Amino acid sequence: MAMTAKTDRRLREERRGFRVDGPTKALIERAAQLERRKLTDFCMTALTDAARRTIAEHETLVLSDRDRAVFFDVLVNPPVPSERLQRAFAEHKRRVVR
Repeated sequence: MAMTAKTDRRLREERRGFRVDGPTKALIERAAQLERRKLTDFCMTALTDAARRTIAEHETLVLSDRDRAVFFDVLVNPPVPSERLQRAFAEHKRRVVR
């Protein structure tokens, strides 16, 4: 879906600027040229991809095979609630659920 220049400008209201050293700038410019993309487009795509990867790494829980087996076993065969847990549920119901 093609965007008009006016629409594109409205979507990019926030401006971010940063300084880079000469070798880094040359590296980024070369990469953008190799992909035949505008420098801004190349940088925005790279930054967005890096941000998504970082968020995914922090929001994803990776379990070992053993941990996964224990987790699913507890889901399928939940333990009987202890007396302490039953008291906690009763207290929660008394305070929150009315």
